[in-house]
Parts: sequence; C-alpha cells; structure tokens
Amino acid sequence: MTARWCTGAGATATGDRPRNEDAFLSSGPVHVVADGMGGHLAGAAASSVVVEAFRALTDLSSVQPDDTVLAVARAQEGVERLSERVGGSSGSTLTGAIAVEHDGQPWWMVINVGDSRVYAIEGGSLSQITVDHSYVQRLVDRGDITAEQAEVHPERNIVTRAIGDGIRDFDAWLVPARPGLRLVVASDGLMKALSDARIASIASLAGEVSLAAGRLVDAALDADASDNVTVVVADTLHADTDRSADPYPWRVWGVGRDEDDTTVTGRRREPV
Repeated sequence: MTARWCTGAGATATGDRPRNEDAFLSSGPVHVVADGMGGHLAGAAASSVVVEAFRALTDLSSVQPDDTVLAVARAQEGVERLSERVGGSSGSTLTGAIAVEHDGQPWWMVINVGDSRVYAIEGGSLSQITVDHSYVQRLVDRGDITAEQAEVHPERNIVTRAIGDGIRDFDAWLVPARPGLRLVVASDGLMKALSDARIASIASLAGEVSLAAGRLVDAALDADASDNVTVVVADTLHADTDRSADPYPWRVWGVGRDEDDTTVTGRRREPV
C-alpha cells in the first residue's frame, strides 16, 4: 500500500567541511536524513548506522507505526554499539518521513531526534513540522529570544538530544497523506544557508522530487554553505483517506523496554 502513494529522492554535498558526515535513505516508504555529530567520534559511521536501521522497512508492502518505532530503536542501539567499538561517544541526528498505514488510513509518520528538520509544503506555503532539540530552541520556547535571534545565536549548534545519547524517546507526528503534499527533509546545513522562504520557493517550483532535492542542495552551496548539506524531498502522489480535512493531528511516540530489558516496545502518548 504505502510504496504506491509516495515517491522521494535525495541529494547531499560536503559543503565547507573536510568530509561529509550526513547520510540519507529515500526508498519506497522510507525518507530519512541523519547528521553525524561533528564533535563526536565516528560521526559519519553513526549517521550511516542510523539510516541503515530503516532499510528493512523499504521492502515492506505496508509499514505500521510500530515498525518505525522499532527502526528508531535499532538506530539507537546501533550507535551505542558503535560508541563501544570506537571507545568513545558517537552520535547522530535523525529526521524523516515514513509512509505508514494507521487505523486503515495512509499517513506520513514524521520522526525527529536532534536539529535536522522536516517541512511541509502545500500550495507554495511552508510550515515546519518538527521541533528542534537544541539549546536555542529551549530559549525560544521560554521566550528568552525570538526565532530570528535563534538563527544567529552563537550557541545555535548545541544539540540537546541525539541518537546515541542514551535517551530512548523521540518525537513523531502523524500527518495526513494528502495528495499534493510535499515534504522536505534536511540536515541543518540547509537551514544555515537558506531562509525558510527560499526553501519554500525552490521546493515549490522545482518540479519532480530529484530535481527539487538537487536544486535545494545547489542553492545552499551557492550561498557558501558552511556545513554538510543533505536534502530528501518526498511527495504524496495520491492517497485514499478520509482525514484530508484535518490539519496536522500530532501524536508523540516513544521507545521503551520491558522489565527484562530485552524487548523494545512502542508507547503512544496523547495528541499534543
């Protein structure tokens, strides 16, 4: 079901960095981006481990939300094992959109850990779905600074949550799979280089997904991107759903363990 109503493609570039520590996967129902933590050991290896944790979902004819929960758990455990092997701390962000079936309806399950982002674009208008796990976002939430001030804050690169930091919870939202909905999944290198208005303009006018992803990366490079830049663009082609009138019914999901500490389970909280 899921692979038939969506399509996606990605692009990546090193930018003004010695190596690319980003990774992405855009195949079938899975469209994710991971940004290896630059201040940690094996950042590139960590981001690769994260995206590979989702590869098993690409061959499924129907992905359930719990499949995504388990994939996040695999990513967390994989990065933790990597840290043990390298004898230090490795980490990565994770963000993306998984085409899932829930209550018999098609949805995008948008997931996030860290400060990479997922945007929704409809009718040329852009809205940010994910919420950054960052120090400056905390300041914005408290009302200490504005969103505009956060973009130039000297500590804007401090991430407060990452895959591999031992925290099992992650954020997720169920977004109705409305025909014409375009999602832009990106590492923070894109947002450092381009404004939301510029991202919306390029993504809305570029046409098919591979062209849109490539043009966003090229625009970031033209703007002298100081970081790795990775973008995945995913489109809803068509979807039979009776939830198209709902704006964004968000639900937060998390990952926990049974008492014997061996079985990973999902737990759903109330809508927020």
